[in-house]
Amino acid sequence: MARPASKYPTELELQILKVLWGDAPALARDVQTALAEEGRELAKTSVITTLNTMVDKRYLTRRSQGNTYLFSPLISEEDVAERVLGDVVDRVFDGSTSAVLLKLFEVQDVDQEELKELRRIINRKLKSS
Repeated sequence: MARPASKYPTELELQILKVLWGDAPALARDVQTALAEEGRELAKTSVITTLNTMVDKRYLTRRSQGNTYLFSPLISEEDVAERVLGDVVDRVFDGSTSAVLLKLFEVQDVDQEELKELRRIINRKLKSS
């Protein structure tokens, strides 16, 4: 039985999206090189297969350039972040934003500048509600 398609990019697909969010359009060999520089050595055929799968999933678009293709993202980093984080908040934390933030403070160090930025965001939210 085939595994159902994921609503979210796989780990490899997310790595490819990050490459393309930073530098698109790109050739498959450019994506392969960027992945290798990040420690992910893959055969060119594996990269091409994954890129084409991502086109089918509507994560990427491709356009012909001679006898090869240029790939560009169709989905933004913000869209992926919102979908994935929203799913985690709903499924793991039962929709509780405060539970998410409390857990983040438990597992992640937050420096003074980040705390100040969080304070500004909270103050802005309080004023707008």
